[in-house]
Amino acid sequence: MLYLIHVRSDELAYKGGQEPIIHLEADLHESIAWAEDHKRRWAFTLSNAGAYYFEDRSDLACLGEINWEAVKARKWAGSDVSRSIKEGKQAEFLVEKAFPWHLIERIGIFSRGYTQAVSTAMQGAAHRPTVEIKRDWYY
Repeated sequence: MLYLIHVRSDELAYKGGQEPIIHLEADLHESIAWAEDHKRRWAFTLSNAGAYYFEDRSDLACLGEINWEAVKARKWAGSDVSRSIKEGKQAEFLVEKAFPWHLIERIGIFSRGYTQAVSTAMQGAAHRPTVEIKRDWYY
């Protein structure tokens, strides 16, 4: 999805580019523990959960089934890239209904220009995750 936003795809109504998008990072094990304590289902997918077909797992012992090379790949589209890379890059972690703000550990932003907007959005919040410029999380 971020790639489609980056190239301002005709498929999307949003045309604002990737720069205003923030990334929220949480610890996988803490997230699962919270979900289980609150009777929320969780799963990770091996590809895009929004696709017509995908496989999901809810067992940490299956994490090795994720195509980690695809997840790490910087180039994952184009005629010279295998379909398994494109699909594997879109693996997701999902929690049913909602995800608690207090589990967010870090916010990745595109550039320093977004620091103030993120800080303003968190104004008054008891929990204030670290905000870092993470250009390598963007295209």
